[in-house]
Amino acid sequence: MPDDTPAPPAPPAARPHPDDGQGAVVVERQAARTEPPRMYQVVLLNDDYTPMEFVVMVLQEYFKRDLETATQIMLKIHHDGRGVCGVYTKDVAATKVELVLAAARRGGHPLQCIMEAA
Repeated sequence: MPDDTPAPPAPPAARPHPDDGQGAVVVERQAARTEPPRMYQVVLLNDDYTPMEFVVMVLQEYFKRDLETATQIMLKIHHDGRGVCGVYTKDVAATKVELVLAAARRGGHPLQCIMEAA
């Protein structure tokens, strides 16, 4: 007489595992849309006490400007009351502001340097 009982399950070693390398896994790469970092301009403000030569030196040393460009920016600061030294990411701009302010204090000058969103 035939036995109607179901066959026992296969032992665990005989069952295929989903990660046994028998199948392929496809990962779709989604195009990542990253925003460019927000930029900030570093601005020097004019005062009546900081020597022009010191401002030119700051522009050359901290902003890597050549003598002619540094002199032009210094004259813009002198005539307009302010001048943009460069445009940088937030961290770089903040670092440059702190370096300029520290140099001005060491030199005994009241030079002010700020950063503004570009």
